[in-house]
Amino acid sequence: ITDRFLCNIVIIDFGLSKEAVDQEKKAYSFCGTVEYMAPEVVNRRGHSQSADWWSYGVLMFEMLTGTLPFQGKDRNETMNMILKAKLGMPQFLSAEAQSLLRMLFKRNPANRLGSEGVDEIKRHLFFANIDWNKLYKREVHPPFKPASGKPDDTFCFDPEFTAKTPKDSPGLPASANAHQLFKGFSFVATSIAEEYKITPITSTNVLPIVQVNGNAAQFGEMYELKEDIGVGSYSVCKRCIHSATSMEFAVKIIDKSKRDPSEEIEILMHYGQHPNIITLKDVYDDGRYVYLVTDLMKGGELLDRILKQKCFSEREASDVLFIITKTVDYLHCQGVVHRDLKPSNILYMDESANADSIKICDFGFAKQLRGENGLLLTPCYTANFVAPEVLMQQGYDAACDIWSLGVLFYTMLAGYTPFANGPNDTPEEILLRIGNGKFSLSGGNWDSISDGAKDLLSHMLHMDPQQRYTTEQVLKHSWITHRDQLPNDQPNRNDTSQAVKGAMVATYSALTHNTFQPVLEPVAASSLAQRRSMKKRTSTGL
Repeated sequence: ITDRFLCNIVIIDFGLSKEAVDQEKKAYSFCGTVEYMAPEVVNRRGHSQSADWWSYGVLMFEMLTGTLPFQGKDRNETMNMILKAKLGMPQFLSAEAQSLLRMLFKRNPANRLGSEGVDEIKRHLFFANIDWNKLYKREVHPPFKPASGKPDDTFCFDPEFTAKTPKDSPGLPASANAHQLFKGFSFVATSIAEEYKITPITSTNVLPIVQVNGNAAQFGEMYELKEDIGVGSYSVCKRCIHSATSMEFAVKIIDKSKRDPSEEIEILMHYGQHPNIITLKDVYDDGRYVYLVTDLMKGGELLDRILKQKCFSEREASDVLFIITKTVDYLHCQGVVHRDLKPSNILYMDESANADSIKICDFGFAKQLRGENGLLLTPCYTANFVAPEVLMQQGYDAACDIWSLGVLFYTMLAGYTPFANGPNDTPEEILLRIGNGKFSLSGGNWDSISDGAKDLLSHMLHMDPQQRYTTEQVLKHSWITHRDQLPNDQPNRNDTSQAVKGAMVATYSALTHNTFQPVLEPVAASSLAQRRSMKKRTSTGL
């Protein structure tokens, strides 16, 4: 990937590439990574460009399933499998994906998809939804953009290997038979190179090589811990200072024995470059704790800013809701649901209180849509890979995100929460009000609030998740699209900021603790026990 913002993918390392030079337009070098070699490369009978399409098929298979199609216990067994073994096709793949792979894994190069040119592959049904012109012009939105990091980041490497101490293994001096290492490679004579007008290598057309040194330092060596910012059930967030630059950051310290942070780290790596999502700067793992270093959100919580202001116009509320919903829509489009969009997780980057500086934080409860093979999926590719009940659950989770935004939206306009009157409300009382789905849109500030705001709010807090607005519908609502025409009047509020914040905390606390407790019945009451009893009586009667 050439650029983390553009996400342009390029092919590198042409050290083993060559142009075919014999009469049949074939090359005979035996080289490359064995698992990706085409059969004609393995048997050394000469290969053409079709060999690349076999390797392309191996890459496709690996991306779709997470495994290699042909991989033995050693090099020889792998080559035998490439030449003779039957392809094991996972049935969870779509019919189009299976068809593409089977056509790419034809052992006869002449019958392989792509042997007559790349247009054969582009016309395949698997790529029916791809606009190749837009792709060529780099106008296609990438599924995700990786977060920026240092050159020595090891986020994507298995901890089993990164935890080991590196050892120096110097190479042996060249022997008298060292030239045998190049057996099987072919050589293109200078005269032929001139015939093909190959540009000679000079100091003017070679980019300078940058040497990067790795860094295996621990968190305590790089940062100095300061006071607590927030404390949770499985983690604590503290302010920290980078020792080398004296810059301030926040660090979330997660107890690995209480929660697996891998999903949160992966989401932040993929989507942390979004301007309204917290950026992951560093990750450290000391075996017991994981340290996630992020931006320090100096502007504080969104709700605190709203309540301190004592008055909040519809235009200001629409600007804030637009930014947050647009960010959540970006996540939902990538198959990510946050599932914990409470006010304490929506913060300002700085003291400017500009809506553009809002960032969504704390992805500890976030979830990515995955297929049965455990690989990540985006919504546009889910139909053939994910069970309906998984998609249904994903839809419910997304609807919960909208409901959480609705609660925040209500509080911005009214100055109080929809389902809790104060911090002393019991979880049972709050859950009963939520279950009834009743909230007031009249009296007080509501008498001066537009009908458009009330209409949008009623759809965001709809009891039925299926009828609740999606992020796309929220963004298309006239109260959002025509926000420049909204009134800028700021209704007066009573100074009840602590009570409102306490009520908000009580609301989300009630939802968090409302875990379903199964009712255990006697074993004899189960349907399985009853069937066994019936079968036993039938057998006795016979």
